[in-house]
Amino acid sequence: MLGKIHSNRIVTMPLATGKDKKRIRLHRNVWVVTITSLLTDISSEMIVHLVPLFLSNVLGVRTAVIGLIDGVAETTASLLKIYSGALSDRLGQRKWITVSGYALSTLAKPFLYIANTWSWVLGVRFADRVGKGIRTAPRDALVADSVEPAQRGLAFGLHRAGDTLGAFLGLGLAALIVWLSQSRAESLTRATFQVAILISIVPAVLAVIVLAVGAKDVARANPSAAPSLSLKGFDSRFKSFLLVVVLFTLGNSSDSFIVLRGQERGLNVVQVMLMVMTFNFIYALLAGPLGALSDRIGRRRLILLGWFAYGLVYLGFAFSQTGWQVWMLFGLYGIYYAATEGVAKALVADIVPEFQRGTAYGLYAAAVGLTALPASLIAGILWQGVGTWTGFGASAPFFFGAAMALLAGILFWRLVNKGVRESSSVR
Repeated sequence: MLGKIHSNRIVTMPLATGKDKKRIRLHRNVWVVTITSLLTDISSEMIVHLVPLFLSNVLGVRTAVIGLIDGVAETTASLLKIYSGALSDRLGQRKWITVSGYALSTLAKPFLYIANTWSWVLGVRFADRVGKGIRTAPRDALVADSVEPAQRGLAFGLHRAGDTLGAFLGLGLAALIVWLSQSRAESLTRATFQVAILISIVPAVLAVIVLAVGAKDVARANPSAAPSLSLKGFDSRFKSFLLVVVLFTLGNSSDSFIVLRGQERGLNVVQVMLMVMTFNFIYALLAGPLGALSDRIGRRRLILLGWFAYGLVYLGFAFSQTGWQVWMLFGLYGIYYAATEGVAKALVADIVPEFQRGTAYGLYAAAVGLTALPASLIAGILWQGVGTWTGFGASAPFFFGAAMALLAGILFWRLVNKGVRESSSVR
């Protein structure tokens, strides 16, 4: 058996290796958090990709404002990710902080039903992201606390797979709602958007219940003395990793711009939803296997490969001429997510001591979230300009994103050195 078990309640998972079969035992928290994320993403993905279409098609908002909404919501809420992670280190408790974050997002969601201005949408998105800011770092720390080092890639990959499967199912429901409500209409209607919001509330409530009932905090030997909101005392590799993540994220604007690119290249609303479903299917299919692969070949190599795939896909978005090309590229975009999202979180656990883990996940999430505002603003301005300037066109944000991925990849290779775990055989 691999690893020390923190609880008597475990789930076994067979993995075939040649003629031998190793049974990997994962703590139940991994499964509970995965189910919670699955249900939450069924709810959130039913509406999140409809929001830019609602803003553009129903409220007539320009892309710069859409970028502002996405950026402000993510960036402001990200400040909470630092404190909530540090607080969970201080208290030695992850569960109830995580539950409260999911509950707040669930309470905010219904108010989109009555939104009639972009500022109202911004307010609801902000409240939803505050909930995400509260829950993200303690949740990731809870997963990391519950598994051994040799299981981290698998555990985070499984979590990302469940999260993304929920997104796939949520998008399927959204596409069905759009198809039944307005068939092949090119633009989203308010009535369709409101139906999706009402249905999305059910899985959101179930997610909170599953986490509250099923998860348990894991006892830790060295709780932090006090919440720390600084990088003081962290390994230089972690600091370098945050730097390159910020540079990468500066070019990684909201996926709302990919949705709008698909519509701009000729996809109708149902086709846009099916396009995003394709992305989530590939992401969900590969997240677990690629997470487990990082346990064997190393996080660093896999993240670099993922960023390389991202750069190629973004160049493809820039040069795309038809809706089906955007659709195909968005599917391939799932490879980047599967190779990096969960693996990056496993890497953080590799280079940060256990007693700093909640704070580290908060700082990591904040680094990504705080960069979302300039990233989305830059993308919106590059596309449609600001004021009397009309911008460089729809390809510009994607050229910028590909260039930033190249720069970040070079710095990641040079600064985050091979001291980072390169295989599960280390410790």
